[in-house]
Amino acid sequence: MNLLVLGPQGAGKGTQAKRIAADYDLPHISTGDRFRAEIASGTEFGQRVQGILAAGELVPDELTIGKLREWIHAEGQDGFVLDGFPRNLAQAEALDTMLRELGKELDAILFFDLPDDVATQRMLKRAQEENRADDTPDVIARRLEIYHAETEPIVEHYRATGKLVPLHADRSIEEVYTEIQQALQRFEDAA
Repeated sequence: MNLLVLGPQGAGKGTQAKRIAADYDLPHISTGDRFRAEIASGTEFGQRVQGILAAGELVPDELTIGKLREWIHAEGQDGFVLDGFPRNLAQAEALDTMLRELGKELDAILFFDLPDDVATQRMLKRAQEENRADDTPDVIARRLEIYHAETEPIVEHYRATGKLVPLHADRSIEEVYTEIQQALQRFEDAA
């Protein structure tokens, strides 16, 4: 099963993606986590990415797609849970192309729908619990603004495939996970 998780920051994508990966025995391919691991390991790619991120820039799409191709080819032969990419329509189209080249397609796109006020509350709470100085109200508002402008159009891109699964992410972790399991069961039954 090839899955993509989408939604605003604070929607619980990472939490749920890790759980799906564990329960369905799929690799969790989180671009952010993987980039941080490459940096920590001191790989050549990690050194390149570290310089880009240290300058406050985003990792260029061609580098990210190239790494995703490697990770999916090496670990995702029997499926994967992709988290953190794509973040805009051009990246979604590049991902679709790359998957086609690998002879794969997404089976489901899990869309974690969450009102901005709830996302803001969750990110402020996370900032406090994890002592994250970068999660200020202004920064959170800017991230949500970017999400609505750049990432939200991806939802419509994937809705057109008939594989988009809207989830009510403003509920408890358990309630959201139950909804995910029911959706994935429907996809497995249809396969």
